[in-house]
Amino acid sequence: MLFGVTTPQDLDERFRTAVGALVPGTADLTDGMTAELARALFDAQLTSRHLDLAARWLRSFGEGYYTIGSAGHESNAVVAAALRHTDPALLHYRSGAFYAARVAQAGGADPVGDAARDVLRGVVASTLEPIAGGRHKVFGNAAHHVVPTTSTIASHLPRAVGAAFAIERLRKVNGTETSEAPWPPDAIVVCSFGDASVNHATATAALNTAGWIDHTGLRLPLLLVCEDNGIGISVKSPQGWVEATLSARPGLRYFAADGDDPAGAYGTAVRAAEHVRRTRRPAVLHLKTVRFMGHAGADAEVAYRPAADLERDLARDPVVATARMLVEAGLAVPEEVVARYDEVGWLVRKVAEEVLGEPKLTNPADVVATLAPRHPVRVARTLADLSVLSAADRSAAFGERLPEDVGPLTLAQTINAALADGMLANPKMAIFGEDVAIKGGVYGVTKGLRDKFGATRVFDTLLDETSILGLALGSGLAGMLPVPEIQYLAYLHNAEDQLRGEAASMQFFSGGAYRNPMVVRLAGLGYQEGFGGHFHNDNSVAVLRDIPGLVVAVPARADDAAPLLRTCLTSAAVDGSVCVFLEPIALYHTRDLYEEGDNEWLAPYLGPASWSDAHVPIGRARVYNVGTADDLTIITFGNGVRMSLRVAARLVDEGIGARVVDLRWLAPLPVADVIRESSATGRVLVVDETRRSGGVGEGVLAALVDAGYVGSVSRIASVDSFVPLGPAAKEVLVAEDAITQGARALLAR
Repeated sequence: MLFGVTTPQDLDERFRTAVGALVPGTADLTDGMTAELARALFDAQLTSRHLDLAARWLRSFGEGYYTIGSAGHESNAVVAAALRHTDPALLHYRSGAFYAARVAQAGGADPVGDAARDVLRGVVASTLEPIAGGRHKVFGNAAHHVVPTTSTIASHLPRAVGAAFAIERLRKVNGTETSEAPWPPDAIVVCSFGDASVNHATATAALNTAGWIDHTGLRLPLLLVCEDNGIGISVKSPQGWVEATLSARPGLRYFAADGDDPAGAYGTAVRAAEHVRRTRRPAVLHLKTVRFMGHAGADAEVAYRPAADLERDLARDPVVATARMLVEAGLAVPEEVVARYDEVGWLVRKVAEEVLGEPKLTNPADVVATLAPRHPVRVARTLADLSVLSAADRSAAFGERLPEDVGPLTLAQTINAALADGMLANPKMAIFGEDVAIKGGVYGVTKGLRDKFGATRVFDTLLDETSILGLALGSGLAGMLPVPEIQYLAYLHNAEDQLRGEAASMQFFSGGAYRNPMVVRLAGLGYQEGFGGHFHNDNSVAVLRDIPGLVVAVPARADDAAPLLRTCLTSAAVDGSVCVFLEPIALYHTRDLYEEGDNEWLAPYLGPASWSDAHVPIGRARVYNVGTADDLTIITFGNGVRMSLRVAARLVDEGIGARVVDLRWLAPLPVADVIRESSATGRVLVVDETRRSGGVGEGVLAALVDAGYVGSVSRIASVDSFVPLGPAAKEVLVAEDAITQGARALLAR
């Protein structure tokens, strides 16, 4: 007798021995289980088990790149059986039997082969894999409504909450049923995760948000499935902890099932799914499972799991449990069960051999093709179409005076008007975040929007940045255009993985089959008078600039704010872009440029007829020519634009002409504009209000070097420090005097 399940051979022998000892009977099936369903579940479980064996076989000779398997978790097939094929599913990496059962629900002629081919193409990184195209091994297929997730720490749970939230919101758009949603209006979202993930902050945020939404009286058709095998890699979950934490969650109906009781687990899954579908309220299904063959790859579980634990788990093998149900109900004899096991194994191995020779990604262009596709011409045309925005609708929203008739506006006022026009142009756009609705934002930027568009489209959320972005992720996935607000740039760091690991990666890992368009509004940067400290004057954007595919816009003044925001909204709608709209707090209400009362920082708001002419494509800078503009190029953004323009005006008196380049886009940087304007003078001063290390200026300098720029260049940046409170902030942030001195020093070379 072997004492550890550490190899595929061990597990295979254990199955054959256990099935051979079964005694045929005539027991009745229970909990709604039918003979046809029992056989289908067994096939899905066998497919999943043999996929794990095949993945390790492929790895044994260097052709398999992913071996986190589902062995022991095959009871999750009953969850798929309890749901509809059109219910969106976000799956844990051990939900292989769920995926196989979901494929079978589609009614194809070869469900075993179809599921095996999908999964094994991911294992070998084949470009023919149906969702990620060789970029990762995920459970995903748009045809089966399985949304890919690469999460290992339940970071997909906030998105699942958002998707369920959006399904309810999209059941009616402007009071009428909509047929544009990707899922039926009575669909429910299912999301599976592991027991160890219960303890992660992301999972805690999602569970809390689901309960919070339910507590407020809103509907949330969400079924969370915790696949509890009692161990996270090598660390045991404390006995009873998962049940205690899940069952105590307010607003979440708790269901529990044992994976080694297939009929009972199916009945419980049906009741849980029916509860969610009927009440449109969230529930959690605690599915107790086991884990075989270690965490992944060469992980030897005997190194940290006692033999007694392994023996106990072997007695709870869900595949053996389903075989026992078939045999004891007289639906098969042990020899037939083993024969089917071998047949499915042969089919899966055959597919594994077939996918071995399939093509792989072989060049950078192919790898990044699905990362962030952009169609600037289509975006421009779509924006031009908005010129016919109904005058009556705008009058109803803005009242007697349209924003273009009010006079010059501040940055904050312009953003407010552009958001309102965006809401009018796109009925699926929603604005939400902390304090954005009733209060109208900490700085009044969203003031009055709730009154204009109602509480279903402009609403306050709970105080949790992870959940705010999760709502946006799920809403975009479901067809909405979410515009979440993160109250301060520093607060983003609580939730940045929702942008990095979830939002920006969706198109990349789904081949464009799924996307999560959004425009995240962020108030940030320094120089805020009277309300200081690093939390409200965060001047670091490094975490944003290194996220592949993310668009980052920074409007410095009112006449740029509306065009930039409209570009972000339109790009999100057309291309599924994930955009961050970083708004400089210190410039929100600034009116003057050169001297008090000149109102030079204000700008008139343009009406729809002028939007196309004022369009600013992603990655295009703005250039201000001051004086002759022949002597110096100042490259900057945000607060640096106003400071640099003031310095440039004073330099004119010294006979120095400068061109000030407002980057406007921090990602992607407007490299072509930077090179052109730098080459025009041969002297470049980079004015970067972010920190010297990891700041935007580093990217500008790198772009100049890469382009072979041979002129003079210098950089003024903020000190590598958090921004302190009060007057001390001036000691670490870029100031006009430093810009002036830097310009003179550069010209003196």
